[in-house]
Amino acid sequence: MATRIAILGAGGQLGSELVHLAGDDALPIDRSQLDVVDPVAVAGVLDALAPTHVINATAYNRVDDAEAAPEAAFAVNAHAPLHIAGWCEARDVPLLHVSTDYVFGGDRARRTPFIESDTPAPVSVYGLSKLTGEHAVRLRTSRHFIVRTCGLYGRQATRSKGNFVQTILRLAAERDRLEIVDDQRCTPTPTAVLAPLLLRLIQTNEYGLYHATSGGDCSWFEFAREIVRLKGLVVDVVPTTSDKFVRPARRPGYSVLCCDKLAATLGERPSHWRESLATFLEANLR
Repeated sequence: MATRIAILGAGGQLGSELVHLAGDDALPIDRSQLDVVDPVAVAGVLDALAPTHVINATAYNRVDDAEAAPEAAFAVNAHAPLHIAGWCEARDVPLLHVSTDYVFGGDRARRTPFIESDTPAPVSVYGLSKLTGEHAVRLRTSRHFIVRTCGLYGRQATRSKGNFVQTILRLAAERDRLEIVDDQRCTPTPTAVLAPLLLRLIQTNEYGLYHATSGGDCSWFEFAREIVRLKGLVVDVVPTTSDKFVRPARRPGYSVLCCDKLAATLGERPSHWRESLATFLEANLR
């Protein structure tokens, strides 16, 4: 049987990368085609397409807005995955659901990468809604992959509102000094690194929970400094603390993910975040 992968959220950074790499195997579904919070619509669209696999790359990821609009966040991040997983279970179709490092953050003293069996402790509505979505998928369908990732940036954002990399480049052109937080550690990951891993994983039978990011870790200050260095920009990048930026939602102070399980399953370890960034800048932002 030919592989037909329904990719929900096909218009986003990750979804567009998945569609690009999957080629003729992709069945792209974007928000104009499907309201994922409507279970009847979900069933209708997926029944019409009859995919052999489903990837859910949709998300309400406006972290600060979620604090004031929890219903909207939970509708997309928790209820929609339940509907999608229900369809997959009824048709015996594998589902890969993309989650986030923001399911962690409650352990303020943490300084070692999280493994899949560590207890989540989200510190924001967004993080809680994504964790609830994980539980929905796990409970609703047996043939599932739940993949947590971190700090995504990709090509699609260069044509619209931007991502952290685009934001730093824009600010560096406007200012001579950038203050960037140095007390939040994670692993920024380009969609070009994550997407091929997801497409390989979903065609295995190794169901379960996985962490998938680039290698290593850094603070946002260190990441910004490397962006500026690689582009040869003349701008001062200085460290600051989260306290300097008052935002509605708390961010994890440490949310580095250990990807050993994924590496053992696929026989491949993702490139280091510095190498990933250099490749992204060379390929997309000349």
